[in-house]
Amino acid sequence: MILYPAIDLKDGQCVRLRQGDMDQATVFSDDPGAQAAAFAAAGSAWLHVVDLNGAFAGKPVNGDAVDAILAATDLPVQLGGGIRTLETIEMWLTKGVRRVVLGTVAVKNPDLVREACRKWPGHVALGIDARGGKVAVEGWAEVSELAAQELALRFEDAGADAIVYTDIDRDGVLQGPNVEATAGLARALSTPVIASGGVSSLDDLIALAGEKVIAGAIVGRALYDGRVDLRAAIAALPSPAGAAAC
Repeated sequence: MILYPAIDLKDGQCVRLRQGDMDQATVFSDDPGAQAAAFAAAGSAWLHVVDLNGAFAGKPVNGDAVDAILAATDLPVQLGGGIRTLETIEMWLTKGVRRVVLGTVAVKNPDLVREACRKWPGHVALGIDARGGKVAVEGWAEVSELAAQELALRFEDAGADAIVYTDIDRDGVLQGPNVEATAGLARALSTPVIASGGVSSLDDLIALAGEKVIAGAIVGRALYDGRVDLRAAIAALPSPAGAAAC
């Protein structure tokens, strides 16, 4: 299982939100590039980056911060937030982002997602963020009537490189990931699933890794507040730190 340290960007700073609420943001660093370099030095294989302002605006907002991350490390970066057009996807991939994560657009413009998967195979992931099992969009500000698994199954034949599944109710509250729901989704799909939301300890990561169907896990707040030591976590997980994602 691949461990993805998270860098969430708000107003150019590294922050963590509580259940996706932009008014409940804790700032952990004002230097995203330095944070990326620190994660790389600890042995990370990938970085997970989110443009939070972009997710609400529907277009990239923290471009300078993302550029700083890309300049600070050679680690592959998967990026989500505000990516709603083919032009934006191409722009980020040209800049050096390894994989874009498409969320809102998967609900509102599924044909674009399919076209992106065809055009850039291996570089497009689907972001499915769920609150109470229902897909949330527009930076989690809107909750649809669409079940997470139903949306995922609609794209099974699209060729997405991975699915990033976030349980919003667990995100940023350090109450443990929803292992059962994440593993259930992964078992229903052939597309690799990356877990996101709620990791609070090394035991949580080991529990996720114990579900062999889960390809990766994203960790945010628990790294920043010291509940999870990144080096120790990478060493404890069954997949070597340098392994290729998914």
